[in-house]
Amino acid sequence: MTMHSVTPPTSSTPAGGRPPMGGMRPGGGPMAMMRKGEKPRDFKGTLKKLVQYLAQYRLLILFIWLLAIASTAAMIVGPKILGNATTKLFEGVLAQIAGTGVVDFTYIGNILIETLLLYVFSALLSYGQGWIMSNVAMNITYRFRKDIAEKINRMPLKYFDTTSHGEVLSRITNDVDTVSQTLNQSMTQIITSIATVIGVLIMMFTISWQMTLVAIAILPLSFGIIGLIVGKSQVFFKRQQDYLGHINGHVEEMYGGHVVMKAFNGEAKSVEQFDEINSTLYDSAWKSQFLTGLLFPIMNFVGNLGYVAICILGGYLAVQGSITIGDIQAFIQYVRSFTQPISQIANISNILQQTMAAAERVFQFLAEPEEIPDTTTPVQVGTVQGRVDFKNVHFGYNPDKIIINDFTFYAEPGQKIAIVGPTGAGKTTMVKLLMRFYDVNSGAILVDGHNIQDFTRADLRCMFGMVLQDTWLYNGPIMENIRYGRSNASDEDVINAAKAARVDHFVRTLPEGYNMVLNEETTNISQGQMQLMTIARAFLADPKILILDEATSSVDTHTEVQIQKAMDSLMKGRTSFIIAHRLSTIRDADWILVMKDGDIVEQGKHAKLLAKKGFYAELYNSQFEGKEI
Repeated sequence: MTMHSVTPPTSSTPAGGRPPMGGMRPGGGPMAMMRKGEKPRDFKGTLKKLVQYLAQYRLLILFIWLLAIASTAAMIVGPKILGNATTKLFEGVLAQIAGTGVVDFTYIGNILIETLLLYVFSALLSYGQGWIMSNVAMNITYRFRKDIAEKINRMPLKYFDTTSHGEVLSRITNDVDTVSQTLNQSMTQIITSIATVIGVLIMMFTISWQMTLVAIAILPLSFGIIGLIVGKSQVFFKRQQDYLGHINGHVEEMYGGHVVMKAFNGEAKSVEQFDEINSTLYDSAWKSQFLTGLLFPIMNFVGNLGYVAICILGGYLAVQGSITIGDIQAFIQYVRSFTQPISQIANISNILQQTMAAAERVFQFLAEPEEIPDTTTPVQVGTVQGRVDFKNVHFGYNPDKIIINDFTFYAEPGQKIAIVGPTGAGKTTMVKLLMRFYDVNSGAILVDGHNIQDFTRADLRCMFGMVLQDTWLYNGPIMENIRYGRSNASDEDVINAAKAARVDHFVRTLPEGYNMVLNEETTNISQGQMQLMTIARAFLADPKILILDEATSSVDTHTEVQIQKAMDSLMKGRTSFIIAHRLSTIRDADWILVMKDGDIVEQGKHAKLLAKKGFYAELYNSQFEGKEI
């Protein structure tokens, strides 16, 4: 096998696996919710995008608005009609006392039936618009989450290397839920509140313009009180949400690392930190709740002042004969209906700010740059041979910081290529390039003579099998976890793969065998057993090219022997790239690439590299003599 040396590094920039993580604080997870009172940077732009996203539902939303307006109108007319019944009853009682007539109960009964039917009609319209709006809101929620899930699959790995998982989860859970709840509850409430305010104001003016002016005069006082209390409580609500995120993050961190915490006697410090955060949360929570609780009693007090003024003025007008008793009763009902939607509109304006902030975060995520699209004319390879070429490859996670410099070599089908070097040398980066998790800045990587960019990503990755240091198994039966390597495999195929990976014996000793369900943390099997299952998964996939990334680094010596035997069986007849810290495991490799700072500094077979007494020999000897590199 011919190997080519590579150009020495031109930069002192260290090669690393990942750039620094950004986004949310560690441990924040999905519980680090959008902060109360958070405002969007571009309210109008986000609103425009949201309206465009809702465009396909415009007829349904228009119908919902019409139902909301009709329902509100029916409710508004009710007090006026009931006022006629009150007036008729009052006049009938006076006539009966004077002996000039009787109460016309037939007329009053007809009015009550008419009002009842009106309210039933309003309720049915309200039910209909609520049912349709819930359906629309859930459909939009489904679309948002579907779009985000599909977007995640099109995103480059670089995005997830620089953004915390909790931040991504927050977009698909908290932010989408915020938008959904607003659409479901606040959209129709906005229309209903505006229609109620306008309709009630019109009805009040038709009854008495003087009393209407008295009712309106109370509004500045009401708005002033609402603004004062909301302004004061908002500070505490924001602090409450901040510290709710902190306390959830602290609990998540301590629970996730409870073994380490106990091992270092960190319980007292953890409780002290928890008490400090909890005390601040308590202080903020009770103040925010207390101030919010003051809102309705104070508003009721102001409303009662208005009722007193209206009753006095209404009594005076009734004595003057300018207004009937029924109209006074209807007007008082309208006043009650007038103040409530104004409070709702004030509250909704704050909710809309939060909703636009959540929608903005969702749209920002959906607008993130995606992977370079697959070629429209992909290469079709019948039987994969397994030859791999790196030709003058240059790569950097940032274009201005190249960490792989002019990397050139090739591997023949069926050969075992070991990649070794200290932490941060760029070993795992080579694997990411090979599977096209990242694209090279220049140069080319070929499989069987074809540039990997000429394959679709799906076709390319079908050629590879991976066994990584960090095993990934999910909460489900062992059978399905192994079948993840090839979803259409039969049970017999799964069992044969398990036997080849030396996993069948221990699975049959488990209570439910292959049907045993792994828990979420996969703590009901050992680390070595998990690793053997991932090897079985690779056997089942039957790839022509293998990537083994430090697959034995976290197990004991006995288990390592079992895993090594399983991997030896797996590598037969397959081109294999082995990344290993334990250099004793790659002595029989066909070729060894020694990496340092992103470059191949040495290459060759084990014996020759040792004889050169260079960097590889230094690495190898350090593992047996305790030296540090």
